[in-house]
Amino acid sequence: MSSLASRHNAMRGFDWLALGACLWIFATLALAHEGHAPQAPEPQPAPQAMTSGGGTRDAQTWFTDTQLMDQNGRELRFYSDVLKDKVVMLNVIFTHCTDACPLITRKLREVREAMGPELAAQVTFVSISSDPLNDTPAALKAFAQKQGVDGANWLFLTGEKANVDLVLGRIGQFLPSPEQHSTQLIAGDVAGKRWSKIRPDAPPAAIAQRMQLLTQPLAGR
Repeated sequence: MSSLASRHNAMRGFDWLALGACLWIFATLALAHEGHAPQAPEPQPAPQAMTSGGGTRDAQTWFTDTQLMDQNGRELRFYSDVLKDKVVMLNVIFTHCTDACPLITRKLREVREAMGPELAAQVTFVSISSDPLNDTPAALKAFAQKQGVDGANWLFLTGEKANVDLVLGRIGQFLPSPEQHSTQLIAGDVAGKRWSKIRPDAPPAAIAQRMQLLTQPLAGR
C-alpha cells in the first residue's frame, strides 16, 4: 500500500470528524484573530441530523441556502451554489485587517500554487467576510486583487449582516466583532462529509496534501 493510501486510511480512522462534531470543535477550539480576542466564543451544539450521517437535505438545512454576494456582485446561495458537491477551503477575513488576514490569504495562495493546476481546479477557496457592513463586493474585489487571488475557484463572500452572521454561525464562528473571528482554516469534502480544521501556520505543502486527500473519493461512494 502506498504511503499516501496508508495516511489516507489512518486519517479516515482518526482525523476526519463527523460534520456536527467538527463544527462543535471549531467553536470550542477557535484560534482568536491575532492581537485581538483573548477567548473563543462559547461553543454551540450541532443538531442531531448532522451528527448521525444525514444526507444532502440535512447538510442543506444545516448550512442553509442563505443568500450572499461574491466579489463580483453575484448572488449566491451558500449551500447550493458555494458548497454542494465541492471540496472547499473555508476561512474568515475582513478587508480592513492589516495583520492576520492578508498573511493567511497569501498563505492560501501558496497552498494553491503548491497544489498545481490540476488539483487546484478541484478545490474551491471560500473567504467569508466577518465585517459585511463595510466589506462590499467592491471592497472584497480590491482585497482579492491586492493579494493576487482574484480568479477562478476563489470566492470572497459578503451580504446582509443577518445573512452573513447566520452563515458564520453555521461554521462555528459566533462573532461579537469582526476582529474576533477564528484564523483556523476549515477544509471539507462536502459530499463525503469529511471535515478537518487546519492551523494557518501549517506549511503550504502539508495543507496542499490534505486537500489532495479530500479530493480522493471514499470507497463505495
